[in-house]
Amino acid sequence: MRTAKDPLYRRHRFPPEVISYAVWLYFRFPLSLRMVEEMLAARGIGVTYETVRQWGRKFGKPFSDRIRQRAPARGDKWHLDEVVISIAGEQHWLWRAVDRAMRETG
Repeated sequence: MRTAKDPLYRRHRFPPEVISYAVWLYFRFPLSLRMVEEMLAARGIGVTYETVRQWGRKFGKPFSDRIRQRAPARGDKWHLDEVVISIAGEQHWLWRAVDRAMRETG
C-alpha cells in the first residue's frame, strides 16, 4: 500500500486511503461513478464523480489487476441447472449457472 509521502499522491487533496477506497469500490463492484460519489458522500467525503473517474484512470490499473488475479478462472462453457421444489404445497423453480470447472469438480 502506498503512503501519503508517495510522490504518486502528491498534489491530491484527499489522503491515499480515501483515494484507494474510492478506486477499489469502483473496480471491485459494478458501481457507477455517481454511486461511488454518493457512497463517499454518505461517509462525509465530498468528492465529485469526475474526480473518482480521474482517480480511476490514474490509480485503477493495479486495483483491477489485483481483482482479476483473485477471481477464479472461468470456463467458456456454462450449464444451467434447474430444479423444482415444493414449499408449503407451492412449487418454486430454482436455477443456477455453473461453469465447466464447477461441473468437473462436483
